[in-house]
Amino acid sequence: MMQNRLVNVRAARWMPWWKCLRLVSLMVLAGLGWHDALLAQTWPARPINFIQGFAAGGNGDVVARMVGAELAKGLGQPVLVEARSGAGGNIAANFVAKSAPDGYTLLLITGGHAVSAALYRQLPYEPVEDFAPLSTMVHFAFVLATGADSRYKSVGELIAYARSNPGKVSFGSAGIGSTQHLAGELFKSMAALDIEHIPFRGGTTPVQEVMAGRLDFLMETLTPTLPQIRANRLRPLAVTSRSRSPVLPEVASLEDALPGYEVTSWMGIAAPARTPRAVVERLNREITRVVAMPEIRERFLSVVGGEARASTPEAMREHLQSEIAKWTRVVEAARIPRQ
Repeated sequence: MMQNRLVNVRAARWMPWWKCLRLVSLMVLAGLGWHDALLAQTWPARPINFIQGFAAGGNGDVVARMVGAELAKGLGQPVLVEARSGAGGNIAANFVAKSAPDGYTLLLITGGHAVSAALYRQLPYEPVEDFAPLSTMVHFAFVLATGADSRYKSVGELIAYARSNPGKVSFGSAGIGSTQHLAGELFKSMAALDIEHIPFRGGTTPVQEVMAGRLDFLMETLTPTLPQIRANRLRPLAVTSRSRSPVLPEVASLEDALPGYEVTSWMGIAAPARTPRAVVERLNREITRVVAMPEIRERFLSVVGGEARASTPEAMREHLQSEIAKWTRVVEAARIPRQ
């Protein structure tokens, strides 16, 4: 019997290294599973910081606050919205990317996140791998609009005039590399036009310039344009989504005149990479619940003219990757210098 025990001890001492490694891996995975299960029962135990990267009172801030207030009710902890504005949302994204992956720091992520990934040679964070997507919340189109007294009554007329008068048609945007700029560049490329881009430093200046007739058209969200459209100061020629906007149901889709064209922006929520799966799943359930609320859906329509649409974390990641690839192609085709 003593001899058998000695054999067993020697066998254990001389276990092949790959079996030892497998045993250790299984033990680590078991420990992580136990940790996630425990975290799912105790999280959240304190307030959650919801970081958004845009000016107070803007669309991002308004959406973050309305959604955050409802998330707090479901999570049982305050959701504190904090603005870290600047660089088109990149400052906020960098802060969240470098935060602890414990579920207590979230990021309002927008379509501009994908645009930055396409436009910048190097960012202080990795646009996809440094984040754990949770869910999208709202998708919204842009509107191609011209002045109320403009010669253009349709997209077809705008394209025909631009082709007959190369270099004489201009469009404005909120700045070089903005989604509005790239939406115009995609239109220019797909319609094979020679038109001039006039960038401004954000704000409503492009809208004012188009209404005054100093610019031919712009691509812009409904937030600054809808009041002017309703006041008959802007003429909407098309929306940039493939289907008509519920806010402007009488306005055709740009794809009707330019097959294959589609530009929409979006907002969602992400956490730092390596956030425990149990926390990701809990947050996804809560965001999905909030986005399905009739009052939230109505406010998305009124604030950004958008359609409420939640997603799985996996679908949001795929959408982000697809958007980065799309805008990278546009930047390269337009020969926009990468910053």
